[in-house]
Amino acid sequence: MEFSDAELEDLRAAAQEHGMTLKAFVRASTTDAIAHQRMLKEAGAEFQRVFADPELAAAIEAAGIDDGPMAHTAGRVA
Repeated sequence: MEFSDAELEDLRAAAQEHGMTLKAFVRASTTDAIAHQRMLKEAGAEFQRVFADPELAAAIEAAGIDDGPMAHTAGRVA
């Protein structure tokens, strides 16, 4: 992987701020980014699953909460 001189300088400074070698910092940052993306994907899927539940939509509507999914629709985009 190649970095411009400015990018490499920024990475080295960030690694130093965290008390890490450049290699360890890039590895940790990459691993964290991958885990974060997986978590977002899983959370989005769970959100879609929960709010597609017609029983939940009916309960929210019965409770008078107007910011949830509507029971009489097939689903809304959040």
